[in-house]
Amino acid sequence: MAGVMSASSVQRPSVAKAFAAKPAARTAVRANVRALAKTEVKRHNVPLELEEIGLPMNTFGPKAPFKAKVVSVERIVGANATGETCHIIIQTDGKIPFVEGQSYGVIPPGTKINSKGKEVPHGTRLYSIAATRYGDNFDGQTTSLCVRRATYWCPELKADDPAKKGICSNFLCDAAPGTEITMTGPTGKVLLLPEDPNAVIIMVATGTGIAPFRSFWRRMFLENVPNYKFTGLAWLFMGVANSDAKLYDEEIQAIATAYPDQFRIDYALSREQTNRRGGKMYIQDKVEEYADEVFDLLNNGAHMYFCGLKGMMPGILEMLERVAKEKGLNWEEFYEGLKHKNQIHVEVY
Repeated sequence: MAGVMSASSVQRPSVAKAFAAKPAARTAVRANVRALAKTEVKRHNVPLELEEIGLPMNTFGPKAPFKAKVVSVERIVGANATGETCHIIIQTDGKIPFVEGQSYGVIPPGTKINSKGKEVPHGTRLYSIAATRYGDNFDGQTTSLCVRRATYWCPELKADDPAKKGICSNFLCDAAPGTEITMTGPTGKVLLLPEDPNAVIIMVATGTGIAPFRSFWRRMFLENVPNYKFTGLAWLFMGVANSDAKLYDEEIQAIATAYPDQFRIDYALSREQTNRRGGKMYIQDKVEEYADEVFDLLNNGAHMYFCGLKGMMPGILEMLERVAKEKGLNWEEFYEGLKHKNQIHVEVY
């Protein structure tokens, strides 16, 4: 498959079979999966010519952007979520192709006054793409973004200050069907999937950082792509504040139900769960619960992806370093080795 990271030359038995041989691990997965009666997960046929696009990069830029139109905007969090997050489907007619793990730029309408006092267009905001190259309808004609509405709570007003709201996120979350969107890109090569369909993929996300991983699991489990038959293990760690803030949970649970030996999901719900030390359960605490398995998988070639707010990384790296030292490992050498072998993929904002 053109435009993705090279596969390891080491031939391994299916990690899915290895995982299936661990009853305790399998039980743990099923314990995290709620029953979704009548939910079926099937693979969809897709226009396979999009397998030949290579790695598109900056096809459209700020001086010559692409004009697309909104198909739909859907709030995808519950009433008690901390903030509003929307799933936005955009009609592109397949004219700004991308591969899984890339990002698009969006230029919001309007202008601003720059530091020199000149009126200029707003700058480009980058958003990880929350769909595969085939889009939500599996026809290659749309793309999707996962956007959290950025607001600012003013303690004096005791309300959101509209003058300080995020210009682009609010434009996208408020968009009606047919609204024109100015786009750039695609860009990015840090979060690309490995070519090896038998790879172990560990995904660590907070909030809308789940977007690129949605493209991963849809490619792995929802699309019929003859040259990418996923036989590996996909393990998602997702950090949000509470159950109402979970993103794409019905889709996640349906896949976990259909593929319990290949797809694992573990949530860190900071306002509902406590870690082993009695504090709030953050994403690093949930990963630490499975530290032995994670380190074993990394030692055997697993890829570990991180996406979300940059504030997630110090806690995660500190935890990984502490666990490594407890295992008698030289953390600096171990981590550098993972980076050298292209097993660590970090994109935070």
